[in-house]
Amino acid sequence: MDAADIDARLPDTYPMERAKACPLDPPPAYGRFRAERPITRITLDFDGGEVWLVTRYEDARTILGDPRFSSDFSTPGFPARLTARPPGPGTFIRMDPPDHSRLRRMLQPEFTRRRVEALRPAIDGIVTKLVDDMASRTPPVDLVDALALPLPSMVITELLGVPYEDREYFHETTKVIGNQSVDPRRRIQVRDDLKTYLDKLVAAKEAEPADDLLSRLGERREAAGVSREEVVGIATLLMVAGYETIANQIGAGTVALLENPERIAELRADPAKLPAAVEEIIRHQTVIDYGLRRAATADVEVGGRLIRKGDGVVVVVASANRDESVFECPDRLDFDREQHDHFSFGYGLHQCMGQILARAQLEAVWSTLFDRIPGLRLAIPVDEVKFRFDMFVYGVHELPVTW
Repeated sequence: MDAADIDARLPDTYPMERAKACPLDPPPAYGRFRAERPITRITLDFDGGEVWLVTRYEDARTILGDPRFSSDFSTPGFPARLTARPPGPGTFIRMDPPDHSRLRRMLQPEFTRRRVEALRPAIDGIVTKLVDDMASRTPPVDLVDALALPLPSMVITELLGVPYEDREYFHETTKVIGNQSVDPRRRIQVRDDLKTYLDKLVAAKEAEPADDLLSRLGERREAAGVSREEVVGIATLLMVAGYETIANQIGAGTVALLENPERIAELRADPAKLPAAVEEIIRHQTVIDYGLRRAATADVEVGGRLIRKGDGVVVVVASANRDESVFECPDRLDFDREQHDHFSFGYGLHQCMGQILARAQLEAVWSTLFDRIPGLRLAIPVDEVKFRFDMFVYGVHELPVTW
């Protein structure tokens, strides 16, 4: 088979479509790219730009761990995805050192294992109440609306120290911001309103500190060389990024479990497997569907290909997490898998700071849900579930369940 034959079988634009018959698996083309063109030039369908597409695990680790590949939105060649406007102050996930280091260093103490363990009783209590409220309703019930959406919003507001009387506002706000079907102008306005609220809240916390994240950031921001505007940006980022990914991970992961009831039975028989199960579900159901974007700031050779300074790169973590050279039988949901080092939380300098908190929420959900509603099952066939096929973060729009 010559190169022309190979090219004819591979898509020439990105993102790529999943097979509607297999919504829990990444696009089948990823496997062919890993085998035939693991690092290749491809056209972005949203702006016509050309970038390097990276699909293998080892190449993904190399690029994500190399500081010569920039995460800064303003770096020449960065695949900006026609974003409505550049990231604002405090959006450190779209920054490089030294600004990234300065902001991350100030926030890091808030996401240590000790901090998260102190928050676990609150997380467990929130999950138990949401699941019990869901169980008290007449099925079918939409698990997304009853559990997946409210949980991360409630946890983040608890972490930030948002007054109880304002928490419903936050829940409704994050729902709008994370809903790609809402008019972009409306989402921008809602996000601006959220920033205005948070600016006032940060000022109030600085005047009267309490035992919460915003108060602690306010107390140490001047010594860290961080402005109030940047603290507001950090809080907004936590609200939005921490909400959408966890909500969709709950939805997609629950579908995967319900489609593999033997895995649920395995967890019931051996609850000690829960942490390994969460890692495997996160690997198997990678919700960052459009990849991690970078731009080369120097000429770098990766996997035998020369990526030039100014070239854009998209690292497809959903493909790397299914790389058969690293994960045996990668399409199988296997809680006894020895290799757990997935890229669902990223890798290197920009590895997700909130991953310990994310794991705590997912552990609470999947231990509580099947314990308190043992007969839980899909209320409709899986091929009728409304998956988020066209969204930056994959998951489900709705998940009707019964018991």
